[in-house]
Amino acid sequence: MFKRLLVPLDGSKLAEAILPVTSYMAEKFGAEILLFHAIEQDAPDTVHGERHLVAVNEAEAYLDELAVRLARPNVVVTKHVHTAIVRSDIARSIIDHALEHQADLVILCAHGHGGWRDRFVGNIAQQVISFGKTPVVCLNHEENVTVSEYACRNILLPLDVTPYHEPAFPAAKEIARVFGATLHLINVVPTRSTLSPERAGTGMLLPSTMSKILELSQEEAVDYLQGKMRELSDETIRATAQVARGDIAAAILDAAKRADADLVVLATHGRSSLDAFWSGSVTPKVLTQSQAPVLLIRVTGEEAER
Repeated sequence: MFKRLLVPLDGSKLAEAILPVTSYMAEKFGAEILLFHAIEQDAPDTVHGERHLVAVNEAEAYLDELAVRLARPNVVVTKHVHTAIVRSDIARSIIDHALEHQADLVILCAHGHGGWRDRFVGNIAQQVISFGKTPVVCLNHEENVTVSEYACRNILLPLDVTPYHEPAFPAAKEIARVFGATLHLINVVPTRSTLSPERAGTGMLLPSTMSKILELSQEEAVDYLQGKMRELSDETIRATAQVARGDIAAAILDAAKRADADLVVLATHGRSSLDAFWSGSVTPKVLTQSQAPVLLIRVTGEEAER
């Protein structure tokens, strides 16, 4: 499924927090790891409190050291240093190199250069999934927290009865099979108080009608998940399923904690703009608050109104 993992690194310990996840996935899939560093024009002296790598030779020496650390009998580790990147073009550089090197997964820490906008709206991970087509694994990691090892035993997969989230299902199913993990399905049906702004007006004007629509949506969700459970049972993949009510992002994050999820798989448009953030898009909320890595699967088409 994933045979070449592109891992962008900026030389900081914070970025290296993704390496245990990378090593685990590479071993399970027998994948090649491509370590990537972009040398920025007019780069700051430090990144996340550490000296910034601004010379090609020191960047190559840094990646060489990591390659030795990641080496495994069934894992090939290669490296690439790209020069003269404008800071605002780092995400585009990652996308271009994913295409050039035929990477089928980008895996990185979901952090920017610091500051409000990079952290919550324009972080590199969101931009990569927004403008590219390659799936992205993001780890929302905090500074001064050490990650020494990683294993994936539980996967959370939010689904909808519409075709919007379907591309994430075969991906999550295959990952669960390869990892020997349990796949936890969740469908979140809003309550009247947690409807999206687009539907909240209708809920206020026609409360009884909206309540009935939501009840029917819950019944439809139960039937839908039962069908998915039968499919997973036929393929001998361990799975659970639940229908939750309330705020979608909050319910997903709560389910991830209760399932002790080691990975959350999300289908997303990958919007990274202010429009997406302020409209209450689920992905930025889950991405910035999830304690587990999040796999973003790029989709097209329109998401159903909630």
